[in-house]
Amino acid sequence: MPSEREKMVAGEPYDPGDPELVAARERANELTRKYNKTEPGETDTRRSLTEELFGTVGADCHVEPPFRCDYGDNIHVGDGFYANFDCVVLDVCRVTIGDDCLLGPGVHVYTATHPLDPDERRSGVEYGKPVTVGDNVWIGGQAVINPGVTIGDDAVIGSGAVVTDDVPAGVVVQGNPASVVREIED
Repeated sequence: MPSEREKMVAGEPYDPGDPELVAARERANELTRKYNKTEPGETDTRRSLTEELFGTVGADCHVEPPFRCDYGDNIHVGDGFYANFDCVVLDVCRVTIGDDCLLGPGVHVYTATHPLDPDERRSGVEYGKPVTVGDNVWIGGQAVINPGVTIGDDAVIGSGAVVTDDVPAGVVVQGNPASVVREIED
């Protein structure tokens, strides 16, 4: 029988009240609290906390506090990652962000979702869908990336966009719901 955590990361319905998951969220809360209290010059402390919180961290990773997440260890970022102030990542499933990606202020990335059926939703069960962001992607301020979305390499997500579907490589999307407004030319 799989654990609630195994079901969660597999995108299957799970019980978020499971003691192991509660403890993992408390761990993430403690690490983000420490991170968010650091001073700008505490780069070694920030790097250490990021490495402890995230599943994997590439070189030259920088996250401006405040930052919030559910678990942290389902977040995997490549080299040259930058997240501006007030980013939130709900990482009940894997969030993979490639190399040289930029997140503007207030970007939210969601893998967590809930059943549409009200009776099932009332039961408290949740599930998730992974999010994948390719290399060299810029996500503008206050954009929202919804569960299950894949964003292709070299894409730009306009500020305030609500991304509900996959984004091809080399395009600019904007709006709610986000749609392609143009291709990026070399």
